Parts: sequence; structure tokens; C-alpha cells
Amino acid sequence: MKKLFSFATIASLLVLLAGCGSSGNQAAPAPAPAPSASTEPAKQQSLLDKIKAEGKIKIGTEGTYAPFTFHDQSGKLTGFDVEVVTEIAKRLGVEPEFLETQWDAMFAGLDAERFDVIANEVSIRPDRQEKYDFSDPYIVSSAVLVVHKENNTVKDFKDIKGLKAAQTLTSNLTDIARKNGAEIVGVEGFNQAIDLLASKRVDVTINDGLSVLDLLKQKPNTPIKIVAKDPNGSKNGFMFRKGNPELVEAFNKALDDMKKDGTYLKISEKWFGADVSK
Repeated sequence: MKKLFSFATIASLLVLLAGCGSSGNQAAPAPAPAPSASTEPAKQQSLLDKIKAEGKIKIGTEGTYAPFTFHDQSGKLTGFDVEVVTEIAKRLGVEPEFLETQWDAMFAGLDAERFDVIANEVSIRPDRQEKYDFSDPYIVSSAVLVVHKENNTVKDFKDIKGLKAAQTLTSNLTDIARKNGAEIVGVEGFNQAIDLLASKRVDVTINDGLSVLDLLKQKPNTPIKIVAKDPNGSKNGFMFRKGNPELVEAFNKALDDMKKDGTYLKISEKWFGADVSK
């Protein structure tokens, strides 16, 4: 038994020594390779680059606000804003895709990235500029006070206190109505406001002067009239989500080029008979 134990002990020692010798011959692990430049985060694609890559720009608009954005007798979407933004899209080398939405849902649609830009006579206001970016102004308009043709008591904005005013709830025109004490009756857009006024279901509406003049030119028998004009003109621009300066700059350049080469004036005179950029 002692001999067997000695042989087993010697065998174990030989195995142990062999293992130690082999471990000494192993190469040290290679150092981890340094990160290459290709592993660094790629620069995020701008919205302008994305639009150009896709070949189209998504445009939010009402489609019910003549003469800026509406459907003609054939059902085609047209209007001043539609023509201006279509020309801008052409100069960017992309196709315009119009997505029609009620005014009060339009800003939410831009927030949700349903649109790349809004083209709908959006007034440039400080409260909006806190959240959104705007192009340079492309049209200046004034608010007007409109009543039924038979109404001879309302002659100025101060006369609308306590009266029902048909207004879209988030419009700057509605702010004027509230400021003068009117009771706001919410509507989806310009056409509904005029329909309520013409049928005497409201007393007044404060709306865009260019829109009202266009309506009376197209439908002179509409029983409404303008009784007062707000002295402060409203500057309107195309509206974008914050953080897309390349797209805003591209719009501004296209607008500037259109004014220089006479394209803007041609569109303006077609719809209003004058330059409405000032």
C-alpha cells in the first residue's frame, strides 16, 4: 500500500509540474483595439435633408379659408398660401403634400410631426415664437369686425361687449374679441363663422380683412358687412417646429428669391390685385 501511495503521489506531482510549465508559455492577452473614428455617433440628419431625400414636404393647411387655402369649384385645393408654398417646394426640389386639418388641431399636428410646416396665415406672435419657429413674413393683413347687413347698432370693436362672436378658439382674432368682452362661440373655420353670422345665430365675427373682401367679391349677396378695421396689421409666416434652422433658412431664401424675380408679386396680384407683403 505504501508503494502504491508513493507512485500516486509522484504521478500527481508530475502532472502539476507539467501544468505549471505549460501555463508559463501562454501569450499575454492582446490589448483591446482603440475605438476607430467609424464608431463615433453619426451626425443626425436635418429635417431639410430628410425632406429632400424623400422628395416631398408635408404641409398642414385648413383648405377652408379662402382666399388663402380652399377648394375651387372643381374641388382642387388652391389659394394664395397654397400657391406660395407650392412655389417654395418647387425651389427646394420637392413635391408638396398637403394635409388638411381643422385650425384648432393644426398646431397639435405639427407637434406630432404629421406636418413639416404649416401654411395657413399663421400670425407671428411672441407667445407662438416661444414654442415654434417662423419664416420671414410673407403677408400682412388686418382684422376686421363683421356684422349682419341689417345690424346698425355695432359700429366699433367696443360695441361687441356681451355679444356672441363666432371665432376659432386659438386664433389671434379671437383674442381681439375676448379683449373687447364678446362671448365666444367656437367654430371650425372662416366659412362656419360667416354661415352663423349670415343666419343671425351669432352677432359678429372678427376675421381677416382680405378673406372677407374676397368673399364679398365672390358672393356679393352674402348678408354681411365690415364696420370696423383693427389699426394693427398682422404679420403672417410659415410655421415650423423648433430646431430646424436649415429648413427655415431655405424657406426664407426661396421667399427672398421669389420677391426679387417677380414671382411673389405675380401671385399676390392674382389673388388681391396688390402687393400684400407690406
